[in-house]
Amino acid sequence: MFKKLKITYIFAMNKPFKRMVNRKLSIVPFAILILVNIIALFIPFNTDPTVANEGVNSGDTAWMLAATGLVLLMSPGLAFFYGGMVNSKNVISTMLQSFVAMAVVSVLWVVIGFGLAFGDTIGGVIGNPTQFAFFGNVMATAPWSLAPTIPLMMFAFFQLKFAIITPALITGAFAERIKFTSYVLFLVLFSLLIYAPLAHWTWHPEGFLFKLGVLDFAGGTVVHMSAGWAALASALYLKQRKVHVAESALPPANIPYVLLGTGLLWFGWFGFNAGSAFGANGLAASAFATTNTASAAAAFTWILLDALKGKRPSALGFCIGAVVGLVAITPAAGYVTIPASIIIGTVAAAASNFVAEWRARTTLDDTLDVFPCHGVGGMVGMIMTGIFATNTVNSAVADNGLFYGEFKLFTNHMIALVVVSAFAFFGSLLLLKITDLITPLRVSESEEKEGLDKSQHGESLVHDGGVLVH
Repeated sequence: MFKKLKITYIFAMNKPFKRMVNRKLSIVPFAILILVNIIALFIPFNTDPTVANEGVNSGDTAWMLAATGLVLLMSPGLAFFYGGMVNSKNVISTMLQSFVAMAVVSVLWVVIGFGLAFGDTIGGVIGNPTQFAFFGNVMATAPWSLAPTIPLMMFAFFQLKFAIITPALITGAFAERIKFTSYVLFLVLFSLLIYAPLAHWTWHPEGFLFKLGVLDFAGGTVVHMSAGWAALASALYLKQRKVHVAESALPPANIPYVLLGTGLLWFGWFGFNAGSAFGANGLAASAFATTNTASAAAAFTWILLDALKGKRPSALGFCIGAVVGLVAITPAAGYVTIPASIIIGTVAAAASNFVAEWRARTTLDDTLDVFPCHGVGGMVGMIMTGIFATNTVNSAVADNGLFYGEFKLFTNHMIALVVVSAFAFFGSLLLLKITDLITPLRVSESEEKEGLDKSQHGESLVHDGGVLVH
């Protein structure tokens, strides 16, 4: 009997057999895509220029076209940022995880995602998924109430770029050990069941967090906290890499990639934050200024903290600090003063640096410290928004922050922090389990040793001799 089991196991692990099984499994998503194409043939595309362009300002629309492109650029930026930090056997796979989100989430958003996030509310929890299905009615609908000077189509595609980068952020936590096909399935589930509800709660005027008075200018809660908590759930669920257990982790593949990625992220983040003013106006300029200042303060703080620990100033430390500052200022960018943004960047860098140091001393294998950077950075930003938000910067601030002697906003932010953290963490754990039941999440030990570039994609940055291809 044991001999039979052994033969069966060897057969199951045979590469041609596995490729045959993978081909059969790929029929399901391909069939779904074909079904989407067939349905698209029968969706009426309604247009009404009078309604769609009512109150639209050409200058605001031009700025939002540029801002949307800037936000999309952040996904390739993230690919370089993460790709440079993993070892040379996993660069392509890690970068592809960011790029594939651009394709998968774009289709999801058009088919159903935008309706779930911004359709007419169902109990303040989720939007009507059929309202904007396949974008059939978007060109015949008036501009979004909170972005009245740009077409709804423009608003929808600006929001799409946020939906793309959020699940891509998570990939740094399970880099070097997740199956590509399983990641794509998790990407779909996370986008529909975690991201879309959070976007509705926070940014829809009828969302329950919006009605509570929670402020999130550009996604500290919706994007970074959700990605950070999902990253922690992923690191716990997938457990350690074999190299991490053996304490033989390979060095980063390419620090210049990390520098390039940081530059692209910093540049694109101006669209992320300043674009969330939804117009070419003073508020956009203010968000632009606070974004740059917080990032600069955080990058400098990270280097100084490393110096206090006796470390040499590193490019990697600078880059991580800069991104943490960008994360932390995101929820606050259009609500706080420029001096306050210095404090936000400094505090966020200190908090993330501390948590990253603590994480390194544990068995938690968050490969690229996504939770310390995005989770902690997002929470610091949310708390700081509750402290420093002021209606002298933005009249949409109904209650000033704690720094100005008012308590309501800060209290509401603490409530939202607990609710969002629990939802993102436990919801992601559940989705990981569901994904794992459908298709195993982790690659085999031999595939991990070989590297995901070769085992998952049949591509590699290295020659057989181990020399990087230039």
